[in-house]
Amino acid sequence: MILQTLVYYYQRLVDEQSIEVAPLGFEAKEIPFLIVLDRDGNFVSLRDTRDDNNKKGRRFIVPQGEKKTSGVKANLLWDTPAYVLGKYIYDEKKDTSKQKRHEQNVPKQHRAFVERFNEMFPKDFHNNGIYAIRKFLEKNNFESLYAHHKWQDVEKTNGNLTFILEMKQNLICQDESVMAQINSLSDDDKDVDTWTCMVTGERDIPAVLHTAIKGVWGAQTSGANIVSFNQDAFCSFGKWKAQGLNAPVGSRAQFAYTTSLNTLLAKGSRQRVQVGDASTVFWTKEKHSIEQEVLSLFADPGKDSGKDNTEAVRSLISSIKTGVYPPEDDLPFYMLGLSPNAARIAVRFWYDGTVKEFKQKVCEHFQDIEIEHGPREPEYLSLFRLLVCTAVDGKADNIQPNLAGDLMQSILKGAPYPRSLLPAVLRRIKAEQSKRSSDGRVIQNVTYPRASLIKGMLVRNARFYLQKEKEVGVSLDRESMNIGYRLGRLFAVLERVQQSALGDINATIRDRFYGAASTNPVTVFPRLMKLKNFHLPKIENKGRVVNLEKELSEILSEVITFPAHLSLEDQGRFAIGYYHERNDFFTKHDKKEGGE
Repeated sequence: MILQTLVYYYQRLVDEQSIEVAPLGFEAKEIPFLIVLDRDGNFVSLRDTRDDNNKKGRRFIVPQGEKKTSGVKANLLWDTPAYVLGKYIYDEKKDTSKQKRHEQNVPKQHRAFVERFNEMFPKDFHNNGIYAIRKFLEKNNFESLYAHHKWQDVEKTNGNLTFILEMKQNLICQDESVMAQINSLSDDDKDVDTWTCMVTGERDIPAVLHTAIKGVWGAQTSGANIVSFNQDAFCSFGKWKAQGLNAPVGSRAQFAYTTSLNTLLAKGSRQRVQVGDASTVFWTKEKHSIEQEVLSLFADPGKDSGKDNTEAVRSLISSIKTGVYPPEDDLPFYMLGLSPNAARIAVRFWYDGTVKEFKQKVCEHFQDIEIEHGPREPEYLSLFRLLVCTAVDGKADNIQPNLAGDLMQSILKGAPYPRSLLPAVLRRIKAEQSKRSSDGRVIQNVTYPRASLIKGMLVRNARFYLQKEKEVGVSLDRESMNIGYRLGRLFAVLERVQQSALGDINATIRDRFYGAASTNPVTVFPRLMKLKNFHLPKIENKGRVVNLEKELSEILSEVITFPAHLSLEDQGRFAIGYYHERNDFFTKHDKKEGGE
């Protein structure tokens, strides 16, 4: 199903005449430097195609490259300086002894490049560009090229090279007669047995080795595969010598699905977003504006999208509330999450629905995690912000491997969030109690993203499992009778009493008692209540004392006894109650101080 929809997407790109998609037998490749020749094969110039800002070469449509793992394999009409010119480029940062061993293969590489060129384009093939390349290679004298002022840049980057005739706009390999000659190679395979393609159902020559998929975060830079076999245990029916025959995908279907994936995963693509360790791509059966909007919904502001996602999410929620959907929202919508697994790619999740269903699920997610926050915080949190709040030191590399994919699946299916999510958030809250900033301030452990995530989990669990427990609200709920929520509020007020009495101190009750208070309240709260009696008389502002005592009285009015243990869900409600109460203190701080 996945490969089939990717094949259809390739055909859609061809029909739309997308400049990014390559025809059969070709690929879009970054080529930083072009060797400019005259019609007689003389070197004219070296053209630099790199962008001034990021020094990335322009992408050109060139013959499909060889899959290079080991040995000597030359690409057609383009390659590195070692293949094209027989010139090895030394890298000062790498081991010199290893580079010398690689240099010994350079003559073989250049010879392979020339032999493949001559095999593809015999001397009776008439084309001005091919004639110029042939003469250039036959002369085998590239000193004028090495003397060009741009050659130093080639040595620094070891970038790919290809050929272009002077006064021409297109590469030599993009000439119509040259492309036709390259595609005619398929005629040589007439004697090869054809199989029924498992993707299209049509008879085709099966692809033994599939084109590498590049752009998956964490995978090998040379690319990895979704379909591949390299051990006898993975094969069947004695087809271990031809790995691709165990999952017979036709050559045309193989080219189509790999080209689609590489196009979606390419740098700068607006149809990919990084969700934890899952490189996520998305597309629709036909062209739809949602393809350009998903990145704004899920990407981290400033990281992938480059701007805040507030307007995009607000517009989505507003359109869902009206209940009016345009006819094009019935189009099929697909989302695919890919994760690295050594030389292969693992499918982390797959979503197959409609644009309408996708919008509804995303809107539901943002409404579930909605919680009050500070004025400088973003109104809607990206998946990245939610995931890193569960990781050690807030680093993306420390996010649990399967967590991102599981969370995304929960969002797309409208199911409860992964059960491992709540323990992960609570662990980080307890572990970071004593962290301080560089200026000595205590860093809040129940942060906005953590509170938002806990709130979303509790809301979804209550809805999905039809719990009688009242859902957690967006802001402070004084009517909530849940013991965990009440004790979280109480802990925040007791911390406020201590801070008002003693000011900034090295270790607050949060630093010393939060973990025990949220897990085994009976072991901590009786002591904290006694400490409160010593702290209240030390507060100079008597109006503040009155307000704090009123708040304590209101909270304790429904607390009969301190429980010995709180369940995992009530520990989450404890964190939300603590967050709500603290947020209420600070949002109304000016008003309360003025009244006092």
